[in-house]
Amino acid sequence: MIIRKSLREIEGMARAGELVAETIALVGEHIQPGITTVELDRIADEFIREQGGVPTSKGYRGFPAATCISPNSMVVHGIPGEYRVEDGDLISVDVGITLDGLIADSAVTFGVGEITSEAQRLLDVCQEARDAGIAQARPGKHVGDISRAVQVVVEAAGFSVVRSLVGHGVGRSYHEDPQVPNFGEPGRGASLQTGMTLAIEPMITAGGPDVYLHDDEWSISTQDGSLAAHFEHTVAILEEGPRILTLAKTPAKAGLLP
Repeated sequence: MIIRKSLREIEGMARAGELVAETIALVGEHIQPGITTVELDRIADEFIREQGGVPTSKGYRGFPAATCISPNSMVVHGIPGEYRVEDGDLISVDVGITLDGLIADSAVTFGVGEITSEAQRLLDVCQEARDAGIAQARPGKHVGDISRAVQVVVEAAGFSVVRSLVGHGVGRSYHEDPQVPNFGEPGRGASLQTGMTLAIEPMITAGGPDVYLHDDEWSISTQDGSLAAHFEHTVAILEEGPRILTLAKTPAKAGLLP
């Protein structure tokens, strides 16, 4: 069942989303060679709680941490641990926060120090694909229009969409209907209506689309070991068009949008 949100709920999600963006920005400031991912998670957890929020991931279906932190070929759902960040890494940070009963969800992939030109192109294309998907999040469009917009950008650049992982509705629960694949046909899928709130999140690779699940039953990595990128915003569909709910008061601070 698709849950359409009231304007009051959307404003509440925007407050949660602002905290999400600030948390990701704070973690990004601390991503330096030598720090462990569990230290980054502790920084996020403490900050979220100090601001009155709850890290939605912690305890969700048994997930043990406040954030998902996924290095290099790991696409999503990385459990923070003793991995020590190195120069040249790509580090994806995925954060969901519950604030006053409403949830927002966002992700950014950071390059550490000097990264290769191909790694930078992967990051740029993933952001471009996310923004192309968001641009389709308008009343009267369909989920497939978002999906196709993402796919076209990614595949035109020679990269691959991970087909087994999707975006989703979000707001009252962490994962709501509808699913939002990153590939598809325009005009297909659920009709987009005002009040819908979606997590639009391209997950792409520099190699093939196939992935595997680690023994921890959470972390997912590329089958061929190629680099991965993940960018996500929570978006509300309004009469006038899409509204991004996961922005800091000063967007440049979070590095989320150019």
